[in-house]
Amino acid sequence: MGAGLFCAALMFLLGCLDQLLFGGSPTGYGVLFLPVCVLTAVWVRRGDLLTSPVVVPIGFAVGLLPLAEGDGFLGTLVGLVTALAAQALWLYGGTLIAGVTALLRRAAPAPARARAGRRTPR
Repeated sequence: MGAGLFCAALMFLLGCLDQLLFGGSPTGYGVLFLPVCVLTAVWVRRGDLLTSPVVVPIGFAVGLLPLAEGDGFLGTLVGLVTALAAQALWLYGGTLIAGVTALLRRAAPAPARARAGRRTPR
């Protein structure tokens, strides 16, 4: 839950910043999304590593809300779906980066502190 909230909140703030500074540049938003994917996969607890590739696409969609063009609820929803379709390459790339980072962290040996706690006394 924490990683999802972190990713969604950060992407929403970056979406607002992109809208403010760059006028809603899709490329700028996609470039900002990639480091957030890495940060999410790095900062998530070791036990929840496999959730990071799941929460980053949700964060991507939440961050697109300020960038979605349209009038009213349905217009904004159509704008959001259109933006998701147009930015699919960034979305897939970021999800892949989060997945690979999570798998690398999972394959890495446990920290020495955790290994020392698992040893059985003689």
